[in-house]
Amino acid sequence: MTTYVYETIPQQDGEQPRYYEIKQRMSDSALTKHPETGEAIRRVVLGGFGVLSSGKKTGGAPASGGSSCGPGCGCH
Repeated sequence: MTTYVYETIPQQDGEQPRYYEIKQRMSDSALTKHPETGEAIRRVVLGGFGVLSSGKKTGGAPASGGSSCGPGCGCH
């Protein structure tokens, strides 16, 4: 099972969302209501991480050596 982060949908101006971690199967649809309270919720999309390969692009050609993230980033 995967743990997903959900947030409540604010109903009034200035209301802050509350966050919940809910375990679901990956094949399950995203929830629209909290399973215990019935509050309206939505799934939060969180940033992931990428996989960097050393010296090659996806197609197998050598990388150009240029960096899109800038000098001194430490990712190379």
